[in-house]
Amino acid sequence: MSRIVIALGGNALGNTPLEQLELVKQTAKPIAKIIAMGHEVIVAHGNGPQVGMINLAFEVASKTNKNVPEMPFPECGAMSQGYIGYHLQNALQAEITLLGLKKQIATVITQVEVNPDDPAFSAPSKPIGSFYNQDEAQTLAIEKGYEMKEDSGRGYRRVVPSPKPIGIVEIDVIRTLVAAQHPVITVGGGGIPVVKDNGHFRGVAAVIDKDFASAVLASELNADLLVILTAVDKVSLNYGKPTQIDLSEIAVPELEKHIKNGHFAKGSMLPKVEAAISFVKTNPSRKAIIASLSKAALALEGKSGTTVTLS
Repeated sequence: MSRIVIALGGNALGNTPLEQLELVKQTAKPIAKIIAMGHEVIVAHGNGPQVGMINLAFEVASKTNKNVPEMPFPECGAMSQGYIGYHLQNALQAEITLLGLKKQIATVITQVEVNPDDPAFSAPSKPIGSFYNQDEAQTLAIEKGYEMKEDSGRGYRRVVPSPKPIGIVEIDVIRTLVAAQHPVITVGGGGIPVVKDNGHFRGVAAVIDKDFASAVLASELNADLLVILTAVDKVSLNYGKPTQIDLSEIAVPELEKHIKNGHFAKGSMLPKVEAAISFVKTNPSRKAIIASLSKAALALEGKSGTTVTLS
């Protein structure tokens, strides 16, 4: 039996609550299989579209109804953790019950500490929420002070800082649940970013990359394996080109060379690869796997995905 942290990619969640409610039913199936194999499973997930949607909804509502406040961004993150966690735990509970397992799923609203001096705060880069045309983006930048950037030819989106995580505030609670054999959903959306302020934690307007947060979580839980699930079966070099090479197993030094050579896109595979490396470096016996959601169980058997080892 292994302790496994699973980081779900955006393809595991929907763009609307109703779409997500249906999609997570399929997402739960491969995760339930891993639980049924006897592993301790901890699930993390992203929240980029969802937290932006919640933030926008409060903004629009506050314009037309003075009784509706604009909601601070950390609180929007907490709301996204709650409703995504509810959908995931509901679907996963139903699936493991079908498999005859007597376990309860728990979702932990999780704060993740970041460094207030992280350079990311002076260079917002994480896109959230809806797409806008150039005129709409300029208006939001003037009225709200938002940083707006063009996103892959699809329009303009708000960008917020994406600081690196340095610790999981509720780690002891998570350890207790895992020790009691309960699958846990945690660090949703990378966690609610908080900084220490006079001995207390204070939320900040940012989004932590869920892959980096999952790596920190896996390290603090002393997990055996970090599994980062995405839309592709394996990590590839020259992705999408006739010369594409799929990687089945690779050591950290070689993977770092490929990063230097610019093989992985910043907004997609690069953070996954960097998170895998950071986790594996914490303990020589640990491994990370980057694989597709549908082939997660096969990846644990070495029949799919890309396995990252220290050497």
